[in-house]
Amino acid sequence: MDHSLFLRRRAERFAQLLDEANGGRRHHVRSRVDDQLTALVAVGRRLSTERPAVDAGVDPDFRTSLRAMLLATAEREGIGAPVIAPADSTPTGRQPVVGPPPRPLLPAVTARRARARLAIFSGIAVGAIAVSGISAASENAVPGDALYGMKRSTERAQLALAGSDPSRGQLFLDFARTRAGEAATVRGDGGRYGAALDGMDGHTREGVRLLFTAVTQRADPAGLDAVDAFLTGQRRALDDLLDGASRAERDRTRRSLALLDAAGERSAVLRTSLTCGLPATTGSDEFGPVPAACPAPR
Repeated sequence: MDHSLFLRRRAERFAQLLDEANGGRRHHVRSRVDDQLTALVAVGRRLSTERPAVDAGVDPDFRTSLRAMLLATAEREGIGAPVIAPADSTPTGRQPVVGPPPRPLLPAVTARRARARLAIFSGIAVGAIAVSGISAASENAVPGDALYGMKRSTERAQLALAGSDPSRGQLFLDFARTRAGEAATVRGDGGRYGAALDGMDGHTREGVRLLFTAVTQRADPAGLDAVDAFLTGQRRALDDLLDGASRAERDRTRRSLALLDAAGERSAVLRTSLTCGLPATTGSDEFGPVPAACPAPR
């Protein structure tokens, strides 16, 4: 399926779900991306009900650039532009009826598409402004804080909007870095410290799985470069967590370090496999496809 067609259909489905969440009529259809989009709609619902106070407000430069982008997109898509009525077909010799010009009519399909596009752009505008407004309040939240759920919901919305598996993989690695920072903040609280590292390990597995899978499908080392850079910085962050940690925290941190080491070993194997044309895989595990060994040279 054409990628742009898929994105348009996903955007139209998001507009339907957003309309239903706001009390509109139900669309008795089901899409395979509903689970991803439902998380994004839930963020919009929470933003409209909780409305956390933010002193900083929305950055004026962001508001200006967003408005310019939306206006340019609306003009390109023809939103709000009147439809030119067909040329007058009055037979020769007959006087045209004098009166106000007829109101331009949109075909039913065109009208529905225009409404769907308008709903999409309105939702994007409201969501972008709202998310930017609460980011200052939730970005420093840690497990157990009131706004931590909002922070994680915003992350799920980012994943829903990502356009490809490699993009989602990069986001998961970014979230793993965030969880490491949260662990440093709550160190000394065993429950919250373990929860932060559990979340970090889950993001690490999902991120490297998506990127390693893309490497095997595209024979492109870019995913390996991203993973290797992540592993280097993440090991440094976890090594810092070991300093002054309790015995239980040290044991838990070492389990996360072992996960990073395993991911690094898989990255090295994949990089070697690229040199011999990525032979067929032998199965899959938590890191994605398992590459077969390169054939021995003859």
